[in-house]
Amino acid sequence: MSVKIGLLGFGTVASGIPFLLKENAEKIQQAAQDTIEIAKVLVRDDAEKERLEAAGHDYYFVTNVDEILADEDIQIVVELMGRIEPAKTFISCALEAGKHVVTANKDLLAVHGSELRILAEKNNVALYYEAAVAGGIPILRTLSNSLVSDKVTRILGVLNGTSNFMMTKMVDEGWTYEEALKTAQELGYAESDPTNDVEGIDAAYKAVILSQFGFGMTIDFDNVEHKGISTISPDDVAVAQELGYVIKLVGDIRETASGLSAEVSPTFLPKQHPLASVNGVMNAVFVESIGIGQSMYYGPGAGQKPTAASVTADIIRIVRRLKDETVGKAFNEFSRPLQIAAPSDVRSEYYFSILAPDKNGTLLQLAEIFNAEEISFKQILQQASDGEQAHLVVVTHSMSKTQLERVTSTLAEAADFMLQNTFKVLGE
Repeated sequence: MSVKIGLLGFGTVASGIPFLLKENAEKIQQAAQDTIEIAKVLVRDDAEKERLEAAGHDYYFVTNVDEILADEDIQIVVELMGRIEPAKTFISCALEAGKHVVTANKDLLAVHGSELRILAEKNNVALYYEAAVAGGIPILRTLSNSLVSDKVTRILGVLNGTSNFMMTKMVDEGWTYEEALKTAQELGYAESDPTNDVEGIDAAYKAVILSQFGFGMTIDFDNVEHKGISTISPDDVAVAQELGYVIKLVGDIRETASGLSAEVSPTFLPKQHPLASVNGVMNAVFVESIGIGQSMYYGPGAGQKPTAASVTADIIRIVRRLKDETVGKAFNEFSRPLQIAAPSDVRSEYYFSILAPDKNGTLLQLAEIFNAEEISFKQILQQASDGEQAHLVVVTHSMSKTQLERVTSTLAEAADFMLQNTFKVLGE
């Protein structure tokens, strides 16, 4: 007897699952202690069914999800359609029908994950989603299993391959944001509407999930501050390099005395930091903990085979638990009440890019504005002047979100200063 699975969708990732089941059959069968069979595949319509069959795919294709949900022989449903609907409805129906579910749908899990996990628990079925964060990097299972004895204090991550590819081009080759985006779209890394990738939304979805596994708290997506890379200028990139930093879009989740803080923002990383060397479309998750100290998990964050490998690993785990009669345990068993950090507890160094009149007393006036908020300068540069305006660059010592908000507001209201950009700086 084999364990039968139903695939919802047969796009890039889903079509990688049969490849792994065939090429790694011996190891998979030993790990699962059973064979795994793709019983049915849901496709969009008859036209897609005919196209796939003409391409040589020999599966039982169906166009109605009920043919999978009502099939008592199918024990595991694998959702790889993406987007929130109809995926949410299909997954909910599968869980209610007593079927175990594997998904890679980070958007859905970030917004409706709590609801789906409660539904899975109610029906004593598994809901696994290793591939939802960082594609081929097994970070969720690492956090929930390998680091179970350790206390995680901070997670930093380069979590979006598209924005990281663009930033690599902007840093290494001096491209503008517009040039990097155009190439990313031509190569298929960025969608025609790249908003989710370039504005930090995709990475923020992943931060929601990482917060659950690393800290046991389910933070709402709305509580994850996110700022994208579209405002980064070549000047910002050049100044970062001059000061010994590399700019990356970084997810930052940490526990403070008052609670959990999660944000995604362009960040100045010291060139010697391990995340600074994560280039192209690669992802990495950097974990700080009281036991191990610092560890980094690096690999492809997307792509057919890497993501399919994580999805298939979830399938294997469920099949093995079916065999051992231990299925139904939560993917992540660490849970605590959510406490959001007070802004006054969330501290970082910051970079400020400011235009100001090129005249005596300007630097003193600027220093007074920062000093009024008890913010001290770590580095200050005055770039070339056009005779009328000077470009001032300030890197501060550690300051709180509360101080950041106040000083930013003051600079915005000051007649002599034009604040161009503010980015977080990871202290050395």
